[in-house]
Formats: sequence, C-alpha cells, structure tokens
Amino acid sequence: GLFFQNFPKKNHLIISKIEHDCILNAAKWIETKGGKVTYLDVNSEGFINLDQLKKSITEKTFLVSIMQANNEIGTIQNLEEIGKICKEKNVLFHTDAAQSYTKIPLDAKKMNLNLITINSHKIYGPKGVGALFIKEGTKIEALIHGGGHERNLRSGTENVYGIVGFGKAVELSKKIDYKKISKLRDKLLEEILKNLSETKLNGPKGEKRLPNNVNIIFKNCEGEALGAYLENKGIYVSTGSACMSNTNAQSHVLKAIKIPGKDQDSSIRFTLGKETTEKEIQYVLKILPEIVEKMRRINGLK
Repeated sequence: GLFFQNFPKKNHLIISKIEHDCILNAAKWIETKGGKVTYLDVNSEGFINLDQLKKSITEKTFLVSIMQANNEIGTIQNLEEIGKICKEKNVLFHTDAAQSYTKIPLDAKKMNLNLITINSHKIYGPKGVGALFIKEGTKIEALIHGGGHERNLRSGTENVYGIVGFGKAVELSKKIDYKKISKLRDKLLEEILKNLSETKLNGPKGEKRLPNNVNIIFKNCEGEALGAYLENKGIYVSTGSACMSNTNAQSHVLKAIKIPGKDQDSSIRFTLGKETTEKEIQYVLKILPEIVEKMRRINGLK
C-alpha cells in the first residue's frame, strides 16, 4: 500500500537480510512492480549497521522496514537509533513486531515509528488475526477494495471473534513474567554452552536477545535428527522458522550471519513459553547431552 501511494515518485525500500519471509517476499514482489530494494547486511549477531542504513537512504526511499526482534536468533534491533535516522532523513519507518510485542518495550513515539505490525497467535491468541498501527497522517493506498471497512484500508467483513480474542490475549500477555523467562533462557543456554563441547550460540546474549529464544549450533549433529530424538523424549524444538517448517531450505537468517552450511544444519532453536518451568529446563539439560553424545558416537566424529 505504501509503495503504490508513493510510486513512481519514490520507489526505494530498505530492509535487512534477516527479515521474516512475509517482509522479504513482499519486497521481492515490489521489485517486480518497478521498485528498488536495498537489503542491509547484518553482523555475526544479527545487528544492522547504522552507517550503512544512513548511506542507503536516498531521495527515492519511501520506507525503511526493520523487524524489532528476529524470530530465529532473537536479535533485538536498536529501533530508537534507527528511528532517529529515519526522522532526520524524512523517511517512513515500519517495524515487524510480531515476535517482540508485549515481551519487550515498544514505544511508537520514542522510536519514531510510522507503522507497526503485530499478530495474535504469537501471544497465545487466535490464529489468523493481526493488527497494523498507522501513525496519524501516514497515507496508504488500499489493496483490498469493497465495502470500505477499516477506514477504507481493508474491505471485507471483520473477524469479530478473532479481534475480541486478540484483545484478550494482549491483556493477558502483558501479565506474563518475561524477566523470569529470560532467567530460564540464560540458564538453558549457559549450561548447554558450558557442559557440551562444540556448541555455539547463534545471536547475542543478554538484554539484546528475546527473553524466550535460544538458538545453538551442535556441531557434528544433524539438526532434524536431533530434533526427532528430543521429540521422542517430549522435548519439542525447531530447526528454523516455524513458518518454514515444511520446507528443507536452509535458514536465510543463519546464512546472513555467515554461519557455514554444515553448522546451519546443526542449529536448533528452543522457544520458552509462559508455562516453562525450572524443572523442565533441568530435564532438557539432563536429556540433551546424552542424545548429543550418542549422535556424535554414531557419526564416528567424537
């Protein structure tokens, strides 16, 4: 909608190389319609380079879109600094906050955000519902036309049940103790890295990481097989983005932070939730080394 609102006077979009596929594929579609896209590099922890962002903005740039936190490696970008740059350059700023909403602070005014997207199921609400925050005065061309619903921006009968469920999920999600979850996260990742050889954390540590995210390379272990072994013990993990779980494609996020292909295949993501307990973390820490050592012995690589 923003692209068509500004095209052809402005046709340049800036995103990072580790955006969710919903952003990446929208950018690729824009390229087919005459748009130009700059894909910002990230460092080994997944952070964009602010100087590269400054240099990439031109008089043709209509939007900068940078996710607040990455779904695979948990990296939390410095939206306040990005927002300052966008304001100085007079460019609209959007963030995909699907992974971060209610987990970490999000302040549209402080971060100079013109647009924010969030969804419901990431905070335990019903699937198929999302929301778009649009700062007053930001103009967008509608893509779905009809009865003029939602202020003429998205026609079609609203999913009332989903909207109500989403609202309740927001209310309840704000009561979740993410400080407690972050402590469990730190215990999990620190114990794994300390007690298991040939392991490496993907993404940053501490406050610059989502409180519920752990992504670790287990060298000389095939990720899918490790996941299957863990599942047999009642431990459910992921080898990439949940939205891409039905494909065998390697992670574009791990590729962007320059993880070698073999190590990409050996990466496992643990996601903690509101009901995760200390006892469950201890169980994982007990079972995981046994399985990893067993796999390495089978592979004849230890």
